[in-house]
Amino acid sequence: MRAFATRMVFSAALMMTAMTSVGCFLPIYSARPERRVQQLLYTSENLRAMVDEWERFWQLDAPSHLTPIRTHGGVL
Repeated sequence: MRAFATRMVFSAALMMTAMTSVGCFLPIYSARPERRVQQLLYTSENLRAMVDEWERFWQLDAPSHLTPIRTHGGVL
């Protein structure tokens, strides 16, 4: 009986490993090519918007007010 239980646990672990490594157990995108392209575009646009929001939060998108030519500022 113990060998049977060990074999069942081993086979269940092997099946779980196989299902997670395949990648299509729970498909993220649709199987239809037209719908899948639309979903991929939405995903990429959302990620691009997240980067824009991050830069806006840290004020990295603000223009620079520094002069392109460095000046001494003192009496020459």
